Parts: sequence; C-alpha cells; structure tokens
Amino acid sequence: MTVIYEKVALIGLGLIASSLAHAMKRGGLADEIVGTTRSKETRDIATSLGFCDRIEETAIAAVKDADLVILCVPVGAMAKIAAEIAPHLKVGATVSDVGSVKQAIIDAVSPHIPEGVHFVPAHPLAGTEHSGPASGFAELFDNRWCIMTPLPNQSLDAANQLEQFWRGVGSNVERMDPAHHDLVLAVTSHAPHLIAYTMVGVADDLERVTEKEVINFSAAGFRDFTRIAASDPTMWRDVFLNNKEATLEILGRFTEELFDLQRAIRRGDGDQLHEYFTRTRAIRRDILEAGQDTKEANFGRE
Repeated sequence: MTVIYEKVALIGLGLIASSLAHAMKRGGLADEIVGTTRSKETRDIATSLGFCDRIEETAIAAVKDADLVILCVPVGAMAKIAAEIAPHLKVGATVSDVGSVKQAIIDAVSPHIPEGVHFVPAHPLAGTEHSGPASGFAELFDNRWCIMTPLPNQSLDAANQLEQFWRGVGSNVERMDPAHHDLVLAVTSHAPHLIAYTMVGVADDLERVTEKEVINFSAAGFRDFTRIAASDPTMWRDVFLNNKEATLEILGRFTEELFDLQRAIRRGDGDQLHEYFTRTRAIRRDILEAGQDTKEANFGRE
C-alpha cells in the first residue's frame, strides 16, 4: 500500500484506535501516527505497546499538522473534543469518527468544524467485547464493513480519500444517509445489545436461579448474550441516548413479535413457531455466506 495520509491523529486509544494504528502500520498507510487520551495510565500503556509513533498528553498537541484526525471517543464526548481541537486543525485536514450513531454525532461535531477543514463521519462495524489499548489488532477490520455518511456540503475528494483509507485497513465500504445508518444499526446492533443486557439482567434478578447455576450451566445462547453484555458500558449508554428514535422503533417491533410468539407458545401452535424459526434461521446462513461471521466464536480468533 502507499501512504494515504502523512500524519494521522487518533483521539482516544481504545480497541478501535489501537486496531487502526496496527492496521495502518501493516499497510504503510501513514508516515506518522500520533495518539492521545485523557488517561495517563492509558497513555503509558499505549506508549509501552508502541502502536503509535508518538503519544501526546493533549488532543491539541496531537492534532497539530495532522492530515486526518479520527475521534475514537464515546459519542457523548465528541462535541467537547471537537470544540477543543477546532482552532488547532490544519487547513485541508479531514476530521472523522468511529461512532456507532451518525446523526447525533453530525449535529454535535459539525458546528465546531472550521472553514477549510473537512468532516467525513464514518462507522466501522467491527469490534469485540474487549476494550482498551491492549485489545487492538491489525486484522479487526478485515472484510468487515465501514459505513461512511459524508455530508453533501463537504469535499468529495476528502470522502474519496477517507474511503481509500478504510479500504487500506481491510474494510469494505458503503456510503449511506445518516438517518438510514441509524435505523440499520438499531436493527443489527443497538436493539440486540439492549436485549442482551436485559436477558443477562433477568438472570441476575431471578431469585429462584442462583448465580452459581447461571454461571455453571450457561447454554450457548446465554453465553453469547453475556459476551455482548460485556461491552463497554459508557459507549453503549451514549449510543442509546443518541439513537433514541430508531432504537425505540425497533424495540416496538420486537415487542410486537415477542407477544405474537408468546401467544403461539400458549396456544401450542407448533406450526407457527416452526415456520418463524425456519425463516429466521435463513438469516444466519446468509450472514455466514456473506463472510460476516464464521461458525467459530469471535470470527475464529483466539
């Protein structure tokens, strides 16, 4: 690969940022990678791991002369960071993000982007239940999708360059309207996470089932729920607070389907249950055929 950006600044140094740094080094996509985060402990860990060329104490120092700035912080922190770095951004630079919602981030960040700087929102659909700088690895984005939601008043060249970057780290890329992105992700990610949190919470609250029984006798379905429910609570709090409408719409549809299945179970309607499960089973087959999962846990990774 050839260099796409001379200097890339990563604001936040968790799973996504550290994986991006590893992937950029693997592909030779940047001459210099600079990282920063507010936590000194996290900065020290990132320094010891060496996935960035330099770690700065502040976001202001990190973005100096950067050609690409990627906000890898929780959704709720993005407006504050954008306001902080805005006066220090290089003319012609691109600012992007990795947030799981898009319209709320656009509303929060766009007002702070100065003239001459391009804002191109993006969302890599990749991750694990782990967080922190030590959890990153170069292959995280390989054959996963990154959804870009470029704004109509921003530079097409800047969007094309960012797309080249995401393809360089291994992603497939799709462009989408921000509101449609938020609805799609409510179906494929946000509502499933809330359901997983709820199911684990139900098990925790059920007095007739002990904690030891829940842990020792977890079947595969519940284990999958606990893996999802182990995700970063700060990130997911911000996701639900910033994608309310789409998530509530999907949860309403889910509740209707759940009530329908409850009635089928009460009636002993095996035909309805079998037809429903057969139809939904096909979705899993399609996901495997599309290469978006394997039969092994965690995409077959250790």
